[in-house]
Amino acid sequence: MCKLATAFPTLQQCLHFKSTLLAVKRFGTSGGRENCCINASYLAMDRKRNLIPDIFRQVKRRKFGLVGNFKLLDKEKAQIFEVLKHQLYSIVKDKTTVDRQLNEMKDLGDVRIFQFGFDTDVFGVVFSEDYKSKVLAATATRESALTVQRFLETVLTSCTDIGFNEDKMLKEFSFHDQEITQLVNAGLLTVRDVGSWWLAIPGAGRFVKYFVKGRKAVLGMIRKAKYNEVLQSDLETRKVTSAVKLGIQYHVHDIVGAELVKCIPTTTGTLLRLNDT
Repeated sequence: MCKLATAFPTLQQCLHFKSTLLAVKRFGTSGGRENCCINASYLAMDRKRNLIPDIFRQVKRRKFGLVGNFKLLDKEKAQIFEVLKHQLYSIVKDKTTVDRQLNEMKDLGDVRIFQFGFDTDVFGVVFSEDYKSKVLAATATRESALTVQRFLETVLTSCTDIGFNEDKMLKEFSFHDQEITQLVNAGLLTVRDVGSWWLAIPGAGRFVKYFVKGRKAVLGMIRKAKYNEVLQSDLETRKVTSAVKLGIQYHVHDIVGAELVKCIPTTTGTLLRLNDT
């Protein structure tokens, strides 16, 4: 089990998915233990209730939203914010719990989930409120602004799917072909196949570019080490190249959650070893 996972035994006991979001959103700063702790008495008091909405509101009140730490700037200085689903597995080792509670949050409309297309196992997670704000800011001056607004008010408020087919868009939501093209050009949809689209985030291509380059660079650092292994604490303090624009700790959670490395406890800390498979 990795360092962050061992620091949060209550996550496995209480199964508070929102606190894992809080942890991932803040792992870019030092001192992960104090950054990610949720008041123990608060958790004990509400143990018998569904804490997802409560923790969600707590996170939002403290302004620890995704947009706070996971951000890149595109040409218009708009923010791109992503927490990847598998990164949560690096904190809560029970994948079933993560998947179940993430789906509950999606069904409640608290978060949106995105498939990027370059890897079928990589999904982005964004708070719904942040997604709408990002989209409106990125498309405010476009000719498609009215189409985008209608998409947000009709499709997103009534459908939590990560993709849409032609029947749903044309018949159920009454969008015309030209309007769908506008949504694709605005970055709200990406083509999945003929007559089907993934829900998307404007400017996400830039994020994907940085993510792929950063992952490759971090794995390369481990590959160059003796026996293809390195202490996590040493890796996180290394000077990185310009390819790692998302931060070294972001990619540590990425490669751990994606099981690209094995986490081996040692007396000197967690050892990350490249996975042979």
